[in-house]
Amino acid sequence: MKLQFAMDTLSTESALELAAAAAPHVDILELGTPLIKSAGLSAVTAVKAAHPDKVVLADLKTMDAGELEAEIAFAAGADLVTVLGSAGDSTIAGAVKAARKHGKGVVVDLIGVHDKAGRAKEVVALGVDLVEMHAGLDEQAGDGYTLDSLLHDGASAGVPFSVAGGVTAGTIPAVQQSGARIAVAGGAIYGAPDVGAAAAALRAAIV
Repeated sequence: MKLQFAMDTLSTESALELAAAAAPHVDILELGTPLIKSAGLSAVTAVKAAHPDKVVLADLKTMDAGELEAEIAFAAGADLVTVLGSAGDSTIAGAVKAARKHGKGVVVDLIGVHDKAGRAKEVVALGVDLVEMHAGLDEQAGDGYTLDSLLHDGASAGVPFSVAGGVTAGTIPAVQQSGARIAVAGGAIYGAPDVGAAAAALRAAIV
């Protein structure tokens, strides 16, 4: 299982600092949606230039104009882009078209989708590389939140999936046991006093 670091910071400078500390221990560097909205796609270019050996994901959360938005992200240096699972099939297919043109990939983010397992099967049939079983920060802040439903949906979908929703060193073994291809950690790394040590701890918890 691979480890993805979601950098939900607001400046390119901060993203570069976080990436430098975590890069030895992670496989994928994700530029979070707040970062891209704040700093623009130039942040993608900067992170890819600093870490050409890493897969760089631009978390665009595209809802429309799939081909166009994917094109501009790939041109900026992204290897993967996200499209929302709630987007129309034509939007997702457009992003897939751009990805195939550039030899890149598309991840469909299922945040806010009620039937995650069902939608996962539909979008994989459209040609996406991976679906992300995702609970956002607002959902995670709710009473009684756990990763359990995401892990269940991923395991039952029968397609390649990642898990994002408050993954920690304590929960990452369960993520791996669910069959996830990628565990996505954000706050567990960037919110730690020692970013590199936190990333290393997550890596060590993957068997």
